[in-house]
Amino acid sequence: QVHLVASGGGLAQTGGSLRLSCTSSEPTFYIYEIGWFRQAPGKDREFVASVSPNGGETQYVDSVKGRFTISRNRAEKTVYLQMDSLRAEDTAVYSCAPRAWRGTNYYTELSAGFANWGQGTQVTVSS
Repeated sequence: QVHLVASGGGLAQTGGSLRLSCTSSEPTFYIYEIGWFRQAPGKDREFVASVSPNGGETQYVDSVKGRFTISRNRAEKTVYLQMDSLRAEDTAVYSCAPRAWRGTNYYTELSAGFANWGQGTQVTVSS
């Protein structure tokens, strides 16, 4: 599977925005569905969002719907996570991972099938 690198984290105020990037230098990047995950201190890793290989299908965990937007740029080999209206509970280390694309609604769990998480990036939201 592809090796992914997450970047773009930092410190934001409540209600603010950040944009994360997930990049790969490998030519097969475009064939994978890409997911963003986050892990807060003392908590399990949580699925946040995913995007299909052609960018046309996306999924989100309920807590970020309407606030986060996932997208991808094939030429740049990058998947973005635009995070708006940030809340303190969004504070976590964010990482990305690939999953084989099996078609719409193939996986019964949002997080199923993802593996090989890359190095994460810290997002801290403060008031």
